[in-house]
Amino acid sequence: MGTENPGRPNFMRPSSMPFASAPPTMTPFSSSGPVVGSEASNLRPTPPGAPPTMTPFSSAGPIPPARFSDPSVPSPPVTSFPAAGGPYQRFPTPPFPSTAQTPSTRPPPVGQPPFQPPASRVSAPPVSFRPQTQVQPVPMGSPPQTINFPPSTVNAPQPPSDSLFPGPGPNFKPSSPPPDSSYSATKSTFQPPFPGYPTQQPAVAQAPSPFPAQQGSFMPPPPASSSPFPSQHGSYEPPPVAAPWGYQSSGQMQHPGSAPPIGGIQSLTEDFSSLSLASMPGSIEPGLDYRTLPRPLDGDVEPISFVEMYPMNCNPRYLRLTTSAIPNSQSLVSRWHLPLGAVVCPLAEAPEGEEVPVINFVSTGIIRCRRCRTYVNPYVTFTDSGRKWRCNLCSFLNDVPGEYFANLDATGRRVDLDQRPELTKGSVEFVAPTEYMVRPPMPPLYFFLIDVSVSAVRSGMIEVVAQTIRSCLDELPGFPRTRIGFITFDSTIHFYNMKSSLTQPQMMVVSDLDDMFVPLPDDLLVNLSESRNVFETFLDSLPSMFQDNVNVESAFGPALKAAFMVMSQLGGKLLIFQNTLPSLGVGRLKLRGDDLRVYGTDKEHILRLPEDPFYKQMAADLTKYQIGVNIYAFSDKYTDIASLGTLAKYTGGQVYYYPSFQSGIHGEKLRHELARDLTRETAWEAVMRIRCGKGIRFTSYHGNFMLRSTDLLALPAVDCDKAYAMQLSLEETLLTTQTVYFQVALLYTASCGERRIRVHTAAAPVVTDLGEMYRQADTGAIVSLFYRLAIEKTLSHKLEDARNSLQLRIVKALKEYRNLYAVQHRLGARMIYPESLKFLCLYGLALSKSIPLKGGYADAQLDERCAAGFTMMALPVKKLLKLLYPSLIRVDELLLKPSVQADDFKNIMKRLPLVAESLDSRGLYIYDDGFRFVIWFGRMILPEISRNLLGADFVAELSKVRSFVGEASHMEIIDYYMFHML
Repeated sequence: MGTENPGRPNFMRPSSMPFASAPPTMTPFSSSGPVVGSEASNLRPTPPGAPPTMTPFSSAGPIPPARFSDPSVPSPPVTSFPAAGGPYQRFPTPPFPSTAQTPSTRPPPVGQPPFQPPASRVSAPPVSFRPQTQVQPVPMGSPPQTINFPPSTVNAPQPPSDSLFPGPGPNFKPSSPPPDSSYSATKSTFQPPFPGYPTQQPAVAQAPSPFPAQQGSFMPPPPASSSPFPSQHGSYEPPPVAAPWGYQSSGQMQHPGSAPPIGGIQSLTEDFSSLSLASMPGSIEPGLDYRTLPRPLDGDVEPISFVEMYPMNCNPRYLRLTTSAIPNSQSLVSRWHLPLGAVVCPLAEAPEGEEVPVINFVSTGIIRCRRCRTYVNPYVTFTDSGRKWRCNLCSFLNDVPGEYFANLDATGRRVDLDQRPELTKGSVEFVAPTEYMVRPPMPPLYFFLIDVSVSAVRSGMIEVVAQTIRSCLDELPGFPRTRIGFITFDSTIHFYNMKSSLTQPQMMVVSDLDDMFVPLPDDLLVNLSESRNVFETFLDSLPSMFQDNVNVESAFGPALKAAFMVMSQLGGKLLIFQNTLPSLGVGRLKLRGDDLRVYGTDKEHILRLPEDPFYKQMAADLTKYQIGVNIYAFSDKYTDIASLGTLAKYTGGQVYYYPSFQSGIHGEKLRHELARDLTRETAWEAVMRIRCGKGIRFTSYHGNFMLRSTDLLALPAVDCDKAYAMQLSLEETLLTTQTVYFQVALLYTASCGERRIRVHTAAAPVVTDLGEMYRQADTGAIVSLFYRLAIEKTLSHKLEDARNSLQLRIVKALKEYRNLYAVQHRLGARMIYPESLKFLCLYGLALSKSIPLKGGYADAQLDERCAAGFTMMALPVKKLLKLLYPSLIRVDELLLKPSVQADDFKNIMKRLPLVAESLDSRGLYIYDDGFRFVIWFGRMILPEISRNLLGADFVAELSKVRSFVGEASHMEIIDYYMFHML
């Protein structure tokens, strides 16, 4: 896998070369890992000596002698004779050393006695080694990355960029079929990764890296001329560099206080982890040791190197890049194979104890770049004694307004820096002046469109919705400006006059569906605080008003047009509660998906597209008038979510789906989700744009929104549970800057009536090393962007094509990373990966088995598949990853304790791996995917636990269920009771 290169001759190594066989004194990486070499078991540790210096064996460029710390292996020769002819001619001199040459005579490191190898034994440079015997090996985690190794340019294949997802690259068709979603084609055993090496070992004097030093490393002092910026700065001084980002020779930087150097091979092994592909221990049959697989039991872990390197960046929960190391060339992008882009959640909840500062430039106006319109941020620099400032995105020199002027101190910083949050924090909010308004700020507005047909009445949906809305009236944002209105419908449209002078609402029925009009338009949307009694009376009587309704028709299209006519003056949020397939008037739909012959063909994707263009046109009109739509769909029959969900997709809304809704089972889930939708802080009539530095640009956007121009996202209503993904591309062949900057700007109306601009700014380094891109990758952002691309692909291709393209890109990325290091370590039977991507394969499998992508017709209903796709397109990274890999927690041990302390609760609430062996037949478990709780009862659970939780009547029923299913499967999930998220 790691050495195939169809475009170049095979690399044939003569048997006379030193790497042809392992020396008899070679030691493996660890006692628990695979043994490299035929006689590795005869090893005997020797006293520590001076490690001869060497540099890692790389597949690109010259092959200098290697450095290692095993004193039992002599240092390699320093001269050699190149092989005549053959593929060796492509390597620059000096090539591999010959076994007939003398050992190196270079002096040892300072403080170490010279090392003399035995004259009778001359060995080749080893590919593995053992740490000093007095130090216990430790498992390797996130290693210190302080050396950027050159990308492989000799025997590493460079396949073209994959473009099975929509993108600018050429199409690529694999020569062999991609693995299936379960990866079962490779019967493999996964063993623990190579152990790391203790930090007590001597450290090598290494080249500077664009990333912060970690365990056992240091940051060299910056050279005086390293900064590309003016000598006088504001609040930000760019990170110093001694050379272009990327690879530097270890001899270019020395630190007088560092300890003696360690081996270069150690630095190489710390760049990745690995999983062995072999047979199960004690068996000749291949198998999978699932216990050694890495699992995200701690949930989503936000990247920290991004924040540590640039402490003035915004928090990652607002902006996450798929890799915080931006490639400097198109060639690096073509070898990246994973999505290159960002995930933005502009209104994410602030970290605990923090809040986004609100700044009001009353006298000066908002400070922005005159060329690119970037907002002032911590990375701008001030020059000319504080009279000018340079934009960090376009480098344009702007004048500082007189009211904003401040002198610079001796270090070039503004003297008022501590009083300027916009110059010290990556996330701020500016109060927008009147020039940012096309009309006065709108009040928060909630309009409810409720289906009252017979199926809705019988399910209990109307009663739950009315009770939930009534309970949230005091918590709606924007008091006392909030406005509310209602329309109900079956085969006719029902309007309600909520004027404050009335003691109870007046219902007006319109039956002309072809010529819709709005009676009393001024009294259908009224102020909540003024008409509070009328609203409460209406909500109390709504369930009984239609309890005897037997109408089975649904005039949803005309009702939607009526709601649009009422809301078009102000905008707001439209909440639709739909229980029946639209059957009357404009927008009526018909049953689809009954023809099973369509599935698996090129016409399958049509079922996931809206049938009637009416809904997409209505979504465009709603967005134009600042109306966001949330769909609540309830039905045990087909309701064409593919068409209805279009309203939410293009208005920045969300789809909530409750198949076969029954208030006794699903009522709590509906109450929770509706209450959160009504009470969470919402940004109204918003638009968002993300800017980036010179040489790069965002080319495509993915999520629920309407793209108003090439880069302006229209978001009529946005909240903390909405995220948006975008793909990045390079406009130039080669980036010459050392840092690129990103700025997200969200212009919106707050519920309090202020027009505000929320700004998030971040910086990222530009690198020349492909390995650094992989090491700084963010799995959460990659998976989030992957998922949006895959769901969009299902709208134009078969499900199988979407799954295969996802898997192929993951395989190609791991193969490309493997080519960087597999030759050095002869890891032919191992899959290697960087620490940052250790969960990528697991999440890739979870994506393939998720509802929008899994299987075919029999694996998920069409409505369920489409609803899940609309929902997951809008999820932030943390919620998406929890949905893909839910929590499994055992709680019966907690319930048996007489009293529970907070510490005990934390210890018990530990996530378990999602495998059958995690379930005990005597236990009680909670499965939490962020949208529901599923209670799992073991067959042998103590009766008193079941009785206390469910009551005596259900315990008897549960016993019957367990006896019925007990012989059928090892474990059964009892999902009669689903609990809403706490």
